[in-house]
Amino acid sequence: MITPTRKWLFLKISSIVFIPLMLWFIINFISIYDQSYVEVLDFLSKKISKILFSFFIISGFTFSVLSISEVFEDYISNDKLKNVANRILNFSAMVVTLLTMILIF
Repeated sequence: MITPTRKWLFLKISSIVFIPLMLWFIINFISIYDQSYVEVLDFLSKKISKILFSFFIISGFTFSVLSISEVFEDYISNDKLKNVANRILNFSAMVVTLLTMILIF
């Protein structure tokens, strides 16, 4: 499979995974919005919430990295600069995701 096709496929898969997780997050955010700190902490301390929130963060970063990478492909004509921008984007997404997972667990 050629790289642009693979990127397009991963973008579509990550968006399909991201939609139900976004709905879960919005519904739960609405339910804990006016709650006290202890109740919010209790919600985020549950194992299922940690797992779903982790998948939410990972799929969100995957979707955003693939989307921004497509913008780089379309608007940066210099291949060297495009590769550097993509590498910085991928590295920063991995670092932020890893730090988020460490702080969650």
